[in-house]
Amino acid sequence: MRRNLWIRITFPIIIVFLLLYIFWDWDWFIPFVDARASASLGRQVSIQHLHVRLGSTTIIRADGVSIANPKGFPASDPPLATIGELQVNVALFHYLRHQELDLPLIAVRQPVFTVRQSGSQNNYTLNMAPSGKTSKPPKLGLLIIRNGSASIKLPSYKTDMNLSFYTRKAPAGDKLFTGGEVLATAKGTYAGAPVTGTFTGGALLSLRTATTPYPVDLHLQNGTTAASLIGTLSDPAHLAGADLRLSFAGQDMANLYQLTGVPIPETPPFSLTGLVDYDHGVFRFRDLVGKIGSSDLEGSISEAPGNPRRKITANLRSNRVDLTDLAGFLGGTPGKTTTPGQTAATKAKVEQAAASPYLLPHTPINLPKIKAADVDLRYRGEHIINKGQPLDDLVVHLIINDGHITVDPLNFGVGTGTIASSIDLNGNAQPLQAKANIDFRHLQLSRLLKSTSGFAGNGTIGGSAWVAGSGDSMAAILGHGDGHASLFLQNGGNVSALLIDLAGLQAGQAVLSALGVPQKTPIHCMISDFTLQNGQMNTNAFLIATNESNILGRGTADLTTEKLNLHMWTEATHLSIFNLSTPINIGGTLKNPSVLPAPGPLAARLGGAIGLGVLFPPLAIIPTIRLGLGDKNACVDTLTALREGKKPSR
Repeated sequence: MRRNLWIRITFPIIIVFLLLYIFWDWDWFIPFVDARASASLGRQVSIQHLHVRLGSTTIIRADGVSIANPKGFPASDPPLATIGELQVNVALFHYLRHQELDLPLIAVRQPVFTVRQSGSQNNYTLNMAPSGKTSKPPKLGLLIIRNGSASIKLPSYKTDMNLSFYTRKAPAGDKLFTGGEVLATAKGTYAGAPVTGTFTGGALLSLRTATTPYPVDLHLQNGTTAASLIGTLSDPAHLAGADLRLSFAGQDMANLYQLTGVPIPETPPFSLTGLVDYDHGVFRFRDLVGKIGSSDLEGSISEAPGNPRRKITANLRSNRVDLTDLAGFLGGTPGKTTTPGQTAATKAKVEQAAASPYLLPHTPINLPKIKAADVDLRYRGEHIINKGQPLDDLVVHLIINDGHITVDPLNFGVGTGTIASSIDLNGNAQPLQAKANIDFRHLQLSRLLKSTSGFAGNGTIGGSAWVAGSGDSMAAILGHGDGHASLFLQNGGNVSALLIDLAGLQAGQAVLSALGVPQKTPIHCMISDFTLQNGQMNTNAFLIATNESNILGRGTADLTTEKLNLHMWTEATHLSIFNLSTPINIGGTLKNPSVLPAPGPLAARLGGAIGLGVLFPPLAIIPTIRLGLGDKNACVDTLTALREGKKPSR
């Protein structure tokens, strides 16, 4: 009876298991898998067939996997992704023992991704469900991809490209790509420019040993910009343990905004390379070396997450810097026609800027890019190499915070003197509002005019200036600006050499002759004072004091049209055969001034003005003179003596 009872109990169980074995179908679990996957991705996921082979390493295979577009996308559009076959191997016993998911193999056949935009919506942003508990990330093993492809069309990014990707065995003897290679190629347009790219990475996704880093070899060409990233990651899942070298080269660093999201003004052709690492959300581009135009560059740049904007910190230095390479920071066209590495198009752009009749930059300041990130930039140019430029070095500290720009200091070294300035730009105002302050301190005239072999003397220049205005470009700001400037010179060598240097050899000789100034007349002092109102600059005072006479000046400069209307004439300090002089007219534009003796009618009018004497600046200007030239200086003595009606001591 016991035997019959055992048979009656076990036989049905055996039959049930036998029937399950014969008729079992893993597709029964598809609704459950679809629901879990859809909840995790926040997007409808469907599987056509599911296969499982149990064992110490369990093999799970899904056929006909599809990830749908979000609601609101046209029904005729292809889904975000389809996968012909997805196979995942799971080390089951390892999971049971260690509660750690180990996936030694992931194989994907014919994955197809279709990335699109529909109005303001895209289909690639997934609303991933948060994990209910913290768990170890899975250990990933070998990745196999066959016939992968992607189509990306994003009109708002001016992007239309196709990608293909697959895996293959590593070449014989290749110790870096152990376990095989993942290869991807891209071709199409990105940011409105042609793009091609290749990527080679390791097919072994995780590190079984710390001595086997994950290799990366990426090359991109977007328009005229080339980029490469080569090296290894010891922890690719967290982008950590980087030993990567990043290189950029191209015609204009402003184009890097499309690749990096970092706003940079226009530059001449450049090439940069350095090491990249990532730690706690911060990307660092360190040990950077390269060239921008004719200038070298080195230092470091880091990018950290921030709310609401990213934070970019840079510490850069140039041993030798060409100031024309930095013109883009002022809205100008950077570089020269002789700048190395230019394409024909870049050179034509520089030639067009050189041919412009305007000196002040008219390029609009791009505020949306300025607001893309907060920036803290420190830069030092150790040696300025421009021929004919008297400037020795440059120190800059630039801060951008929510579109508000401050540059303090912006200092140039000139011999033993300094041009010290600060700039404030409020990008949140419409139009842009700007303020600038400049101090000229103890500048050596011989250093300023070092390119002129005929100049003699060691005069000192000092002074100050400020300007405030609004507009969308540097030209517009100055063309509608208000301000004031004072400039002084003491013991400045001989006036003939100075005028010849400033006006050119032939014109300078003509100016001397017209003004009736003897050759080699020493300059005792120069005082100049100007005001700016709504873009119109007016001369309050202009005086060059010599032993023989005082050279005076007055006039206007229209910064909107950049036209000059200035005049100079001579008043003798005592009876001299040089009293019979002709006034000088300075006309033309800021970029192309003309210096000529005044015609008859104008000379007659100025002659009448000469007879009325000169209104000298008030004594209140003396503190400014002392700040620029020092406490004891010839200009204070000259101004005080003229105010008291005395002849200044020479």
